[in-house]
Amino acid sequence: MVQTLPTRGPRLLQSELHRPGRVFEHITPNWFASVMGTGIVATAGATLPVHVPGLHAFATVVWLIASTALVALSVAFLVHWVRHRRNARAALHDPVMVQFYGAPPMALLTVGAGTMLLGKDLIGAGAATTVFAVLWSAGTVLGLITSVAVPYSMITRPSDGQTRPLPAWLMPVVPPMVSASTGALLLPHIAEGQWRLTMLGACYAMFGLSLLIGIMTMTLIYGQLLGGGAPPVQAAPTVWITLGLIGQSITAANLLGADAALVFVGPDSGVGPDNAVATGLEIFGIVYGFIMGGLGFLMFCLALALTVHSSRRGLSFSLTWWSFTFPVGTCVTGAAALAAATGSTALVGLAAVLYVLLLAAWVTVATRTAHGSLRGELLG
Repeated sequence: MVQTLPTRGPRLLQSELHRPGRVFEHITPNWFASVMGTGIVATAGATLPVHVPGLHAFATVVWLIASTALVALSVAFLVHWVRHRRNARAALHDPVMVQFYGAPPMALLTVGAGTMLLGKDLIGAGAATTVFAVLWSAGTVLGLITSVAVPYSMITRPSDGQTRPLPAWLMPVVPPMVSASTGALLLPHIAEGQWRLTMLGACYAMFGLSLLIGIMTMTLIYGQLLGGGAPPVQAAPTVWITLGLIGQSITAANLLGADAALVFVGPDSGVGPDNAVATGLEIFGIVYGFIMGGLGFLMFCLALALTVHSSRRGLSFSLTWWSFTFPVGTCVTGAAALAAATGSTALVGLAAVLYVLLLAAWVTVATRTAHGSLRGELLG
């Protein structure tokens, strides 16, 4: 969605301070992108294959911020639907805003993964696993619903034939991929045997769902960019969303490949003692990671160039800037997972460089979001 910052006078801002209920009037689903972007800073920091003093503590603090933001936004979004139902329904029927209903499930999944990786130091391993399982289940169910319901609403909506493919179309497609990658963290805690096999199979099924539909959608988006020209200036940051599918799929393929041995092991696995299936899935993750990494390089350079192009034409701050965070964060986790699978020091260095870029983007966007929210510029 292109959400610009309106010009608001001091009197209007002051009047809103006396009407706090208006804060909930414009809590649309794209606000959950801030939780996604903050949460990925924490999880990427927890999995970064580089030892940096204080990084774990920093990532834990960021996870706490993301967790708090998730709770606050969830309550605010519920109040929004109860008290401002007309606005909520309008957003639900808006062809652009409805795409961002993919953000809440990804926020749940990202904070859940952070709970598993970082929260166990604060609340204990058992409690962290339970919380993660609940958030993963809720995020997965919501993500599967949006991956079907949002395209269905677009298909059945009356069309004037002027609809342009948008990078935002990927938002309801990516949640199952996030479920697949974070599900790898939950797999070791699933009971051995058929339960664990079912979980692994479900993760690969969600991987396929998101990947195939995502590739078709990215083809439409790329074709639109080539044939229709650059996106509107304020929509330019959304091109970075394409990296979310790429980075998250590399993460999922390698994490699931590494965990495949937990399922296909021993005489009861049905595949023999050589664990051929587990080895094959691990190899698939590596090959897929390098191939998709090439596409990621292209889209990263293209997104960067389009952002510079738009900045020269008056790109101003809006919530779309959160597109600079989560997608880059998935590239960090993807590079880290591929580095762990291959032992490549070059990939370790790439993950570190990308994490520095992620931090710079997050600090910039989070600061401006906080400033805009306090001034009321993002709430009206």
